[in-house]
Amino acid sequence: MLRRKKSKYKQALVGDKKYYYYRIYWLDPCGDAGHAEASEVKKLKPAKMITHAFIFDKNHKYVWTFASYDEESAVFSDRNVLLRSSVTKMERVLNRSE
Repeated sequence: MLRRKKSKYKQALVGDKKYYYYRIYWLDPCGDAGHAEASEVKKLKPAKMITHAFIFDKNHKYVWTFASYDEESAVFSDRNVLLRSSVTKMERVLNRSE
């Protein structure tokens, strides 16, 4: 009898589709509305963010994520869309049991 190999990556089955869990590193633009000297302007840098979420979909422009879902129907919550150009790295997360 053939056994189905368990995936080594954390995933969720919603409806008939598998969604994999990722650690996403991305840059978030930051701003300041206050007055600043010229020497201070270039000190403002984007925030280096990390998001832990399931990837709903991705293309060359965007990455759509969700963090919560309904087990009984394909309903998603805690959703975000990131500009692909702001994403610096994406790592698929391994199951904790391995």
